[in-house]
Amino acid sequence: MSSAQLDRLWAYHRMLRTANAELNLTRIHNFENMVLKHYVDSLLVLRFAELPSPLIDMGSGPGLPGIPLKIARPDTQMILAEPRGARAEFLEEVCGRLKLDGVEVLAGKVNSKLSRKVAGVITRAVASIPETLDRVANCLEAGGRMLFMKGPDCDAEIAEAARTHADRFRLVADHAYQIPGTSHDRRLVIYERLEVAAGDAVMGEGADPAATVRGVSITSESNPTFKLCRDLLGGRGIRKQGRALLSGARPIAEVLERFRGQAEGWLTDSQGAPPPTADLPWYRLADPLFRVLDASGTHAPLLLVRLPEIPEWSDEAPWPAGCTLFVPFQDPENVGAVIRSAAAFGVARVVLLREAAHPFHPKAARAAGPALFQVPLLEGPSIQDLTSDRVPLVALATDGPELGAAPFPESFGLVPGVEGPGLPSHFREGERRRIAMAPGVESLNAATATAVALYAWRQCCPGSPPEGFTEI
Repeated sequence: MSSAQLDRLWAYHRMLRTANAELNLTRIHNFENMVLKHYVDSLLVLRFAELPSPLIDMGSGPGLPGIPLKIARPDTQMILAEPRGARAEFLEEVCGRLKLDGVEVLAGKVNSKLSRKVAGVITRAVASIPETLDRVANCLEAGGRMLFMKGPDCDAEIAEAARTHADRFRLVADHAYQIPGTSHDRRLVIYERLEVAAGDAVMGEGADPAATVRGVSITSESNPTFKLCRDLLGGRGIRKQGRALLSGARPIAEVLERFRGQAEGWLTDSQGAPPPTADLPWYRLADPLFRVLDASGTHAPLLLVRLPEIPEWSDEAPWPAGCTLFVPFQDPENVGAVIRSAAAFGVARVVLLREAAHPFHPKAARAAGPALFQVPLLEGPSIQDLTSDRVPLVALATDGPELGAAPFPESFGLVPGVEGPGLPSHFREGERRRIAMAPGVESLNAATATAVALYAWRQCCPGSPPEGFTEI
Protein backbone atom coordinates (compact mmCIF):
# COMPACT_ATOMS: atom_id res chain seq x y z
CA MET A 1 0.00 0.00 0.00
CA SER A 2 1.14 3.54 -0.71
CA SER A 3 1.77 6.05 2.06
CA ALA A 4 -1.50 7.80 1.16
CA GLN A 5 -3.41 4.52 1.56
CA LEU A 6 -1.72 3.84 4.90
CA ASP A 7 -2.66 7.35 6.04
CA ARG A 8 -6.29 6.61 5.18
CA LEU A 9 -6.17 3.33 7.09
CA TRP A 10 -4.69 5.13 10.10
CA ALA A 11 -7.41 7.82 9.90
CA TYR A 12 -10.06 5.08 9.78
CA HIS A 13 -8.51 3.41 12.82
CA ARG A 14 -8.63 6.67 14.78
CA MET A 15 -12.29 7.21 13.87
CA LEU A 16 -13.11 3.66 14.90
CA ARG A 17 -11.40 4.11 18.27
CA THR A 18 -13.11 7.44 18.90
CA ALA A 19 -16.61 6.21 18.04
CA ASN A 20 -16.29 2.82 19.72
CA ALA A 21 -17.06 3.98 23.27
CA GLU A 22 -20.48 5.29 22.23
CA LEU A 23 -21.45 2.87 19.47
CA ASN A 24 -19.81 -0.38 20.70
CA LEU A 25 -18.39 -1.03 17.22
CA THR A 26 -15.80 -3.61 18.30
CA ARG A 27 -14.95 -5.60 21.41
CA ILE A 28 -11.27 -5.64 20.45
CA HIS A 29 -9.43 -2.69 22.02
CA ASN A 30 -5.76 -3.65 22.09
CA PHE A 31 -3.93 -1.85 19.27
CA GLU A 32 -1.98 -4.87 18.00
CA ASN A 33 -5.07 -7.07 18.08
CA MET A 34 -7.04 -4.45 16.15
CA VAL A 35 -4.34 -4.34 13.50
CA LEU A 36 -4.11 -8.12 13.18
CA LYS A 37 -7.71 -9.23 13.69
CA HIS A 38 -9.40 -6.36 11.86
CA TYR A 39 -7.17 -4.73 9.24
CA VAL A 40 -4.69 -7.48 8.36
CA ASP A 41 -7.45 -10.10 8.50
CA SER A 42 -9.49 -8.02 6.02
CA LEU A 43 -6.61 -7.33 3.64
CA LEU A 44 -5.34 -10.93 3.52
CA VAL A 45 -8.30 -11.70 1.23
CA LEU A 46 -6.33 -9.96 -1.54
CA ARG A 47 -3.65 -12.67 -1.39
CA PHE A 48 -6.13 -15.25 -2.63
CA ALA A 49 -8.79 -13.57 -4.75
CA GLU A 50 -9.51 -10.59 -6.94
CA LEU A 51 -12.38 -8.40 -5.74
CA PRO A 52 -15.54 -8.49 -7.86
CA SER A 53 -17.06 -5.07 -8.55
CA PRO A 54 -19.56 -3.93 -7.46
CA LEU A 55 -19.03 -5.75 -4.17
CA ILE A 56 -21.37 -5.83 -1.17
CA ASP A 57 -19.80 -6.01 2.29
CA MET A 58 -22.64 -7.91 3.95
CA GLY A 59 -23.13 -7.05 7.62
CA SER A 60 -20.33 -4.51 7.45
CA GLY A 61 -20.64 -3.37 11.09
CA PRO A 62 -17.93 -0.76 11.57
CA GLY A 63 -16.76 -1.24 7.95
CA LEU A 64 -14.94 -4.57 8.10
CA PRO A 65 -13.71 -5.87 5.77
CA GLY A 66 -15.16 -3.30 3.33
CA ILE A 67 -13.30 -0.15 4.36
CA PRO A 68 -9.75 -1.64 4.41
CA LEU A 69 -10.45 -3.43 1.11
CA LYS A 70 -11.75 -0.23 -0.49
CA ILE A 71 -8.65 1.66 0.65
CA ALA A 72 -6.40 -1.05 -0.82
CA ARG A 73 -8.41 -1.40 -4.06
CA PRO A 74 -9.85 2.07 -4.75
CA ASP A 75 -11.24 1.06 -8.18
CA THR A 76 -13.64 -1.46 -6.59
CA GLN A 77 -17.23 -0.25 -6.32
CA MET A 78 -18.12 -1.03 -2.69
CA ILE A 79 -21.53 -1.28 -1.03
CA LEU A 80 -21.38 -1.33 2.77
CA ALA A 81 -24.57 -3.08 3.93
CA GLU A 82 -25.34 -2.48 7.60
CA PRO A 83 -28.90 -2.65 9.06
CA ARG A 84 -28.14 -0.90 12.38
CA GLY A 85 -28.81 2.80 11.91
CA ALA A 86 -26.08 4.21 14.17
CA ARG A 87 -23.42 2.06 12.52
CA ALA A 88 -24.66 3.00 9.05
CA GLU A 89 -24.30 6.67 10.02
CA PHE A 90 -20.76 5.98 11.22
CA LEU A 91 -19.94 4.40 7.85
CA GLU A 92 -21.31 7.47 6.03
CA GLU A 93 -19.08 9.68 8.16
CA VAL A 94 -16.01 7.51 7.47
CA CYS A 95 -16.57 7.58 3.71
CA GLY A 96 -17.00 11.35 3.78
CA ARG A 97 -14.00 12.08 5.98
CA LEU A 98 -11.71 9.74 4.03
CA LYS A 99 -13.06 10.98 0.65
CA LEU A 100 -13.70 7.42 -0.53
CA ASP A 101 -15.24 7.57 -4.01
CA GLY A 102 -17.37 4.74 -5.34
CA VAL A 103 -18.74 3.68 -1.94
CA GLU A 104 -22.40 3.38 -1.02
CA VAL A 105 -23.80 2.73 2.44
CA LEU A 106 -26.88 0.48 2.32
CA ALA A 107 -28.73 0.91 5.60
CA GLY A 108 -30.50 -2.43 5.55
CA LYS A 109 -30.14 -6.18 5.38
CA VAL A 110 -29.02 -8.24 2.43
CA ASN A 111 -31.72 -10.87 1.96
CA SER A 112 -33.67 -12.68 -0.73
CA LYS A 113 -35.77 -9.55 -1.37
CA LEU A 114 -32.80 -7.46 -2.51
CA SER A 115 -33.22 -7.23 -6.28
CA ARG A 116 -30.23 -5.14 -7.42
CA LYS A 117 -27.54 -7.20 -9.15
CA VAL A 118 -23.91 -7.18 -8.02
CA ALA A 119 -20.79 -9.06 -9.06
CA GLY A 120 -19.83 -10.12 -5.56
CA VAL A 121 -20.66 -10.30 -1.86
CA ILE A 122 -18.18 -10.67 1.00
CA THR A 123 -18.90 -11.30 4.66
CA ARG A 124 -17.22 -12.14 7.94
CA ALA A 125 -20.62 -12.52 9.64
CA VAL A 126 -21.42 -15.63 11.68
CA ALA A 127 -24.39 -16.90 9.67
CA SER A 128 -23.87 -20.32 8.12
CA ILE A 129 -22.82 -20.77 4.50
CA PRO A 130 -26.15 -22.32 3.35
CA GLU A 131 -28.17 -19.59 5.08
CA THR A 132 -26.05 -16.84 3.52
CA LEU A 133 -26.26 -18.39 0.04
CA ASP A 134 -30.06 -18.23 0.32
CA ARG A 135 -29.86 -14.54 1.23
CA VAL A 136 -27.64 -13.55 -1.72
CA ALA A 137 -29.13 -15.81 -4.40
CA ASN A 138 -31.34 -13.05 -5.81
CA CYS A 139 -28.83 -10.18 -5.85
CA LEU A 140 -25.74 -12.07 -7.04
CA GLU A 141 -25.52 -12.05 -10.84
CA ALA A 142 -24.72 -15.19 -12.83
CA GLY A 143 -20.99 -15.77 -12.52
CA GLY A 144 -20.80 -13.56 -9.44
CA ARG A 145 -18.89 -14.62 -6.35
CA MET A 146 -19.76 -15.09 -2.71
CA LEU A 147 -16.68 -14.76 -0.47
CA PHE A 148 -16.88 -16.16 3.05
CA MET A 149 -14.24 -15.15 5.63
CA LYS A 150 -14.56 -18.05 8.03
CA GLY A 151 -12.82 -19.76 10.90
CA PRO A 152 -11.11 -23.12 10.38
CA ASP A 153 -14.09 -25.32 11.31
CA CYS A 154 -16.54 -24.86 8.45
CA ASP A 155 -16.38 -28.25 6.72
CA ALA A 156 -19.88 -29.20 7.90
CA GLU A 157 -21.28 -25.98 6.38
CA ILE A 158 -19.51 -26.66 3.07
CA ALA A 159 -20.89 -30.21 3.01
CA GLU A 160 -24.40 -28.95 3.76
CA ALA A 161 -24.14 -26.34 0.99
CA ALA A 162 -23.04 -29.07 -1.44
CA ARG A 163 -26.21 -31.03 -0.64
CA THR A 164 -28.65 -28.12 -0.70
CA HIS A 165 -27.28 -25.49 -3.09
CA ALA A 166 -25.31 -27.30 -5.80
CA ASP A 167 -27.94 -26.37 -8.38
CA ARG A 168 -27.32 -22.63 -7.78
CA PHE A 169 -23.77 -22.31 -6.42
CA ARG A 170 -20.47 -24.02 -7.08
CA LEU A 171 -17.52 -24.10 -4.69
CA VAL A 172 -14.53 -22.65 -6.57
CA ALA A 173 -11.93 -22.03 -3.86
CA ASP A 174 -11.20 -22.98 -0.27
CA HIS A 175 -8.04 -21.37 1.11
CA ALA A 176 -6.81 -22.28 4.60
CA TYR A 177 -4.23 -19.89 6.07
CA GLN A 178 -2.99 -18.18 9.21
CA ILE A 179 -2.66 -14.52 10.04
CA PRO A 180 1.15 -14.24 9.81
CA GLY A 181 2.97 -14.14 13.12
CA THR A 182 -0.03 -15.50 15.01
CA SER A 183 -1.79 -18.80 15.67
CA HIS A 184 -5.10 -17.50 14.27
CA ASP A 185 -6.41 -19.89 11.59
CA ARG A 186 -8.66 -18.64 8.81
CA ARG A 187 -10.53 -20.01 5.78
CA LEU A 188 -11.54 -18.07 2.68
CA VAL A 189 -14.33 -20.04 0.99
CA ILE A 190 -15.57 -18.81 -2.40
CA TYR A 191 -18.68 -19.82 -4.31
CA GLU A 192 -19.74 -18.82 -7.83
CA ARG A 193 -23.37 -18.23 -8.76
CA LEU A 194 -24.39 -20.58 -11.54
CA GLU A 195 -26.19 -19.41 -14.64
CA VAL A 196 -28.36 -22.51 -14.77
CA ALA A 197 -28.78 -25.62 -12.69
CA ALA A 198 -25.71 -27.73 -13.43
CA GLY A 199 -26.18 -31.42 -12.80
CA ASP A 200 -22.51 -32.17 -13.38
CA ALA A 201 -21.64 -30.04 -10.36
CA VAL A 202 -23.84 -31.86 -7.84
CA MET A 203 -21.93 -33.68 -5.13
CA GLY A 204 -23.57 -36.90 -4.11
CA GLU A 205 -24.52 -37.95 -0.59
CA GLY A 206 -21.42 -38.77 1.42
CA ALA A 207 -19.07 -37.07 -1.07
CA ASP A 208 -15.97 -35.38 0.23
CA PRO A 209 -16.71 -31.62 0.19
CA ALA A 210 -13.00 -30.86 -0.16
CA ALA A 211 -12.69 -32.96 -3.32
CA THR A 212 -12.11 -31.32 -6.68
CA VAL A 213 -15.29 -29.73 -8.04
CA ARG A 214 -15.77 -29.77 -11.79
CA GLY A 215 -14.83 -26.52 -13.46
CA VAL A 216 -16.89 -23.37 -13.34
CA SER A 217 -18.62 -22.97 -16.71
CA ILE A 218 -18.37 -19.48 -18.22
CA THR A 219 -20.57 -18.87 -21.26
CA SER A 220 -21.27 -15.12 -21.16
CA GLU A 221 -19.08 -12.16 -22.09
CA SER A 222 -20.54 -10.33 -19.08
CA ASN A 223 -19.14 -12.87 -16.64
CA PRO A 224 -16.83 -10.97 -14.21
CA THR A 225 -14.06 -13.55 -14.42
CA PHE A 226 -14.04 -13.40 -18.22
CA LYS A 227 -14.09 -9.59 -18.19
CA LEU A 228 -11.15 -9.53 -15.79
CA CYS A 229 -9.15 -11.97 -17.92
CA ARG A 230 -9.94 -10.11 -21.15
CA ASP A 231 -8.56 -6.99 -19.43
CA LEU A 232 -5.25 -8.84 -19.07
CA LEU A 233 -4.57 -8.89 -22.80
CA GLY A 234 -2.97 -5.43 -22.56
CA GLY A 235 -0.49 -3.72 -20.27
CA ARG A 236 -3.00 -1.22 -18.89
CA GLY A 237 -5.38 -3.95 -17.75
CA ILE A 238 -2.52 -5.94 -16.21
CA ARG A 239 -1.47 -2.91 -14.17
CA LYS A 240 -5.05 -2.25 -13.10
CA GLN A 241 -5.86 -5.83 -12.08
CA GLY A 242 -2.46 -6.86 -10.71
CA ARG A 243 -2.78 -10.17 -12.54
CA ALA A 244 -1.72 -11.78 -15.80
CA LEU A 245 -2.36 -14.78 -18.04
CA LEU A 246 0.44 -17.24 -18.76
CA SER A 247 0.44 -19.64 -21.71
CA GLY A 248 2.57 -22.58 -22.80
CA ALA A 249 2.54 -26.01 -21.19
CA ARG A 250 6.16 -26.00 -20.02
CA PRO A 251 6.26 -22.46 -18.54
CA ILE A 252 2.95 -23.07 -16.75
CA ALA A 253 4.19 -26.39 -15.33
CA GLU A 254 7.36 -24.69 -14.04
CA VAL A 255 5.41 -21.84 -12.44
CA LEU A 256 3.06 -24.29 -10.71
CA GLU A 257 6.01 -26.33 -9.46
CA ARG A 258 8.16 -23.45 -8.20
CA PHE A 259 5.78 -20.52 -7.64
CA ARG A 260 2.45 -22.15 -6.83
CA GLY A 261 1.46 -19.29 -4.52
CA GLN A 262 1.19 -16.92 -7.48
CA ALA A 263 -1.42 -19.04 -9.32
CA GLU A 264 -5.09 -18.10 -8.99
CA GLY A 265 -6.90 -19.99 -11.73
CA TRP A 266 -6.74 -22.60 -14.50
CA LEU A 267 -8.53 -21.62 -17.72
CA THR A 268 -9.53 -24.04 -20.46
CA ASP A 269 -12.02 -24.30 -23.28
CA SER A 270 -15.19 -26.30 -22.75
CA GLN A 271 -13.40 -29.63 -23.29
CA GLY A 272 -10.11 -28.77 -21.58
CA ALA A 273 -8.31 -30.96 -19.07
CA PRO A 274 -8.67 -30.23 -15.33
CA PRO A 275 -5.88 -28.50 -13.40
CA PRO A 276 -2.97 -30.61 -12.14
CA THR A 277 -3.68 -29.64 -8.51
CA ALA A 278 -7.08 -29.99 -6.86
CA ASP A 279 -6.89 -26.66 -5.01
CA LEU A 280 -6.53 -24.56 -8.19
CA PRO A 281 -9.84 -23.01 -9.34
CA TRP A 282 -10.83 -24.27 -12.79
CA TYR A 283 -12.73 -22.07 -15.26
CA ARG A 284 -14.18 -23.81 -18.32
CA LEU A 285 -14.92 -21.16 -20.93
CA ALA A 286 -17.16 -21.47 -23.93
CA ASP A 287 -14.88 -22.03 -26.93
CA PRO A 288 -15.38 -18.55 -28.49
CA LEU A 289 -14.56 -16.90 -25.15
CA PHE A 290 -11.44 -19.02 -24.67
CA ARG A 291 -10.20 -18.12 -28.15
CA VAL A 292 -10.37 -14.44 -27.18
CA LEU A 293 -8.06 -15.05 -24.20
CA ASP A 294 -5.73 -17.48 -25.99
CA ALA A 295 -3.82 -14.64 -27.66
CA SER A 296 -0.91 -16.89 -28.68
CA GLY A 297 -3.19 -19.51 -30.22
CA THR A 298 -1.77 -22.35 -28.12
CA HIS A 299 -5.17 -24.12 -27.73
CA ALA A 300 -3.78 -25.22 -24.35
CA PRO A 301 -4.79 -24.23 -20.80
CA LEU A 302 -3.94 -20.75 -19.53
CA LEU A 303 -2.83 -19.90 -16.01
CA LEU A 304 -4.15 -16.85 -14.15
CA VAL A 305 -1.41 -15.53 -11.86
CA ARG A 306 -1.03 -12.73 -9.35
CA LEU A 307 1.79 -10.33 -10.17
CA PRO A 308 4.80 -10.09 -7.84
CA GLU A 309 5.46 -6.73 -6.26
CA ILE A 310 7.22 -4.35 -8.69
CA PRO A 311 8.52 -1.43 -6.57
CA GLU A 312 10.01 1.85 -7.77
CA TRP A 313 13.75 1.93 -8.46
CA SER A 314 15.77 4.62 -6.69
CA ASP A 315 19.42 5.49 -7.16
CA GLU A 316 19.48 6.39 -3.45
CA ALA A 317 18.71 2.84 -2.36
CA PRO A 318 21.63 0.43 -1.83
CA TRP A 319 22.96 -1.09 -5.05
CA PRO A 320 23.44 -4.86 -5.06
CA ALA A 321 26.69 -6.38 -6.26
CA GLY A 322 26.78 -7.45 -9.88
CA CYS A 323 24.65 -6.28 -12.78
CA THR A 324 21.45 -4.24 -12.59
CA LEU A 325 19.85 -4.44 -16.02
CA PHE A 326 17.84 -1.45 -17.28
CA VAL A 327 15.30 -2.47 -19.94
CA PRO A 328 13.74 0.10 -22.31
CA PHE A 329 12.42 -2.33 -24.93
CA GLN A 330 9.02 -1.53 -26.40
CA ASP A 331 8.50 -4.95 -28.00
CA PRO A 332 6.98 -7.25 -25.34
CA GLU A 333 8.73 -10.31 -26.83
CA ASN A 334 12.09 -8.56 -26.35
CA VAL A 335 11.18 -7.70 -22.77
CA GLY A 336 10.29 -11.31 -22.01
CA ALA A 337 13.40 -12.68 -23.75
CA VAL A 338 15.75 -10.35 -21.90
CA ILE A 339 14.19 -11.18 -18.52
CA ARG A 340 14.79 -14.84 -19.27
CA SER A 341 18.43 -14.05 -20.11
CA ALA A 342 18.72 -12.01 -16.90
CA ALA A 343 17.61 -15.01 -14.87
CA ALA A 344 19.94 -17.35 -16.76
CA PHE A 345 23.05 -15.22 -16.16
CA GLY A 346 22.35 -14.25 -12.57
CA VAL A 347 21.47 -10.56 -12.94
CA ALA A 348 20.81 -8.97 -9.54
CA ARG A 349 17.65 -7.15 -10.67
CA VAL A 350 15.85 -5.83 -13.74
CA VAL A 351 14.64 -2.23 -13.87
CA LEU A 352 11.88 -1.70 -16.40
CA LEU A 353 12.18 1.79 -17.82
CA ARG A 354 9.15 3.84 -18.74
CA GLU A 355 9.49 2.97 -22.43
CA ALA A 356 9.32 -0.77 -21.75
CA ALA A 357 6.35 -2.99 -22.52
CA HIS A 358 4.79 -4.62 -19.48
CA PRO A 359 6.74 -7.76 -18.51
CA PHE A 360 3.49 -9.70 -18.00
CA HIS A 361 2.02 -8.78 -21.38
CA PRO A 362 0.98 -12.14 -22.91
CA LYS A 363 3.79 -12.05 -25.48
CA ALA A 364 6.38 -11.04 -22.88
CA ALA A 365 5.19 -13.60 -20.36
CA ARG A 366 5.33 -16.38 -22.96
CA ALA A 367 8.94 -15.45 -23.82
CA ALA A 368 10.04 -15.09 -20.18
CA GLY A 369 8.28 -18.06 -18.59
CA PRO A 370 9.02 -18.63 -14.87
CA ALA A 371 11.90 -16.13 -15.03
CA LEU A 372 9.26 -13.47 -14.32
CA PHE A 373 9.18 -14.73 -10.74
CA GLN A 374 12.92 -15.45 -10.44
CA VAL A 375 14.42 -12.00 -11.00
CA PRO A 376 13.50 -8.96 -8.86
CA LEU A 377 11.60 -6.52 -11.10
CA LEU A 378 11.50 -2.76 -10.48
CA GLU A 379 9.96 0.21 -12.29
CA GLY A 380 12.30 2.99 -13.37
CA PRO A 381 12.29 6.39 -15.10
CA SER A 382 12.49 7.10 -18.81
CA ILE A 383 15.80 6.20 -20.43
CA GLN A 384 16.06 9.92 -21.25
CA ASP A 385 16.21 10.71 -17.52
CA LEU A 386 18.29 7.73 -16.37
CA THR A 387 21.47 8.68 -14.47
CA SER A 388 23.31 7.45 -11.41
CA ASP A 389 25.58 9.16 -8.92
CA ARG A 390 26.34 5.89 -7.16
CA VAL A 391 27.63 3.35 -9.69
CA PRO A 392 28.75 3.30 -13.35
CA LEU A 393 26.08 2.93 -16.01
CA VAL A 394 27.56 0.92 -18.88
CA ALA A 395 25.82 1.55 -22.19
CA LEU A 396 25.61 -1.15 -24.82
CA ALA A 397 26.64 0.85 -27.88
CA THR A 398 28.04 0.47 -31.41
CA ASP A 399 31.36 2.01 -30.42
CA GLY A 400 33.73 1.90 -27.45
CA PRO A 401 35.78 -1.02 -26.08
CA GLU A 402 34.69 -4.55 -26.88
CA LEU A 403 32.69 -6.38 -24.22
CA GLY A 404 35.57 -8.45 -22.91
CA ALA A 405 38.31 -5.81 -23.24
CA ALA A 406 38.25 -4.99 -19.54
CA PRO A 407 36.54 -6.33 -16.42
CA PHE A 408 33.10 -5.00 -15.64
CA PRO A 409 32.70 -2.97 -12.44
CA GLU A 410 31.82 -4.93 -9.31
CA SER A 411 28.47 -3.17 -9.19
CA PHE A 412 27.03 -1.47 -12.28
CA GLY A 413 24.02 -0.85 -14.44
CA LEU A 414 23.83 -2.21 -18.00
CA VAL A 415 21.81 -0.02 -20.37
CA PRO A 416 20.88 -1.21 -23.87
CA GLY A 417 19.14 1.23 -26.20
CA VAL A 418 15.55 1.39 -27.33
CA GLU A 419 14.79 -0.60 -30.48
CA GLY A 420 15.32 1.77 -33.40
CA PRO A 421 16.27 5.09 -31.70
CA GLY A 422 19.05 3.50 -29.66
CA LEU A 423 20.68 5.39 -26.80
CA PRO A 424 20.13 9.00 -25.71
CA SER A 425 23.08 11.32 -26.33
CA HIS A 426 24.22 11.48 -22.70
CA PHE A 427 25.04 7.74 -22.79
CA ARG A 428 27.27 8.13 -25.83
CA GLU A 429 29.63 10.25 -23.74
CA GLY A 430 29.87 7.86 -20.79
CA GLU A 431 31.18 4.33 -20.34
CA ARG A 432 30.29 2.13 -23.29
CA ARG A 433 30.83 -1.43 -24.52
CA ARG A 434 30.29 -2.85 -27.98
CA ILE A 435 29.79 -6.27 -29.53
CA ALA A 436 32.24 -7.15 -32.30
CA MET A 437 30.38 -8.23 -35.44
CA ALA A 438 31.20 -9.16 -39.00
CA PRO A 439 31.52 -6.28 -41.45
CA GLY A 440 28.29 -5.23 -43.11
CA VAL A 441 26.07 -6.25 -40.19
CA GLU A 442 24.48 -3.13 -38.77
CA SER A 443 23.21 -4.44 -35.43
CA LEU A 444 21.77 -7.35 -33.48
CA ASN A 445 18.25 -7.74 -32.16
CA ALA A 446 18.08 -5.77 -28.90
CA ALA A 447 17.31 -8.74 -26.67
CA THR A 448 19.97 -10.87 -28.39
CA ALA A 449 22.61 -8.17 -27.98
CA THR A 450 21.76 -7.86 -24.29
CA ALA A 451 22.04 -11.62 -23.81
CA VAL A 452 25.50 -11.58 -25.45
CA ALA A 453 26.57 -8.75 -23.14
CA LEU A 454 25.32 -10.59 -20.06
CA TYR A 455 27.21 -13.72 -21.11
CA ALA A 456 30.39 -11.69 -21.54
CA TRP A 457 29.92 -10.10 -18.12
CA ARG A 458 29.39 -13.48 -16.48
CA GLN A 459 32.53 -14.83 -18.16
CA CYS A 460 34.81 -12.12 -16.81
CA CYS A 461 33.03 -10.61 -13.83
CA PRO A 462 34.91 -10.54 -10.52
CA GLY A 463 33.85 -12.88 -7.76
CA SER A 464 31.88 -16.09 -7.88
CA PRO A 465 28.51 -16.56 -9.55
CA PRO A 466 25.45 -15.93 -7.39
CA GLU A 467 23.96 -18.72 -5.30
CA GLY A 468 22.07 -21.20 -7.45
CA PHE A 469 23.82 -20.17 -10.68
CA THR A 470 24.87 -23.09 -12.84
CA GLU A 471 27.72 -22.80 -15.31
CA ILE A 472 26.66 -24.07 -18.73
